Amino acid sequence: MTNILILSAIVVVAIFVIAGMYNGLVANRNKVKNAWSQIDVQLKRRHELIPNLMEAVKGYMAHESETLEKVIKARQQAINLTGANTASIAEAENQLTGALKSLFALSENYPDLKANQNFLQFQEELTSTENKIGFARQFYNDCVLDYNNKIEMFPSNVIAGMFNFKAEEFFKAEESEKEVPQVKF
Repeated sequence: MTNILILSAIVVVAIFVIAGMYNGLVANRNKVKNAWSQIDVQLKRRHELIPNLMEAVKGYMAHESETLEKVIKARQQAINLTGANTASIAEAENQLTGALKSLFALSENYPDLKANQNFLQFQEELTSTENKIGFARQFYNDCVLDYNNKIEMFPSNVIAGMFNFKAEEFFKAEESEKEVPQVKF
């Protein structure tokens, strides 16, 4: 009789441990999804600000059409990837970031543009949004790290394998995004 009670207690404890690990994995997976949603919100905000910024810039930088076209093209590519995998979105967003850096670097050579209130307002909003994107990327990568660690570490890796939990990709900066843009005339 005591053996049955001990065995029953062990089974109940094991069920609670397994349920706890499973619930922890689900919570971490949902945290990763939420973190990605936060990045997505900021990326959409950036996509909405860019046309207004471009209108403020066009009149001043007419002969810099290549830079303007790169920004417009990179924005369109980023918008078209909605719902794609993390790596594809990250690559497109990194290209857009690089194009915007080039645009802001070129704006330094246009004193009238730098003094234009619309340009300054959009530049400030875009800079603020870029900072929010940076923080959201960092939070996302922290969530992915926690989630992937749980999937790979014993004993939760056993539960993760049983219930088909898959590792998530980190949001990585491209090498070109790490470089300071060069302005040449």
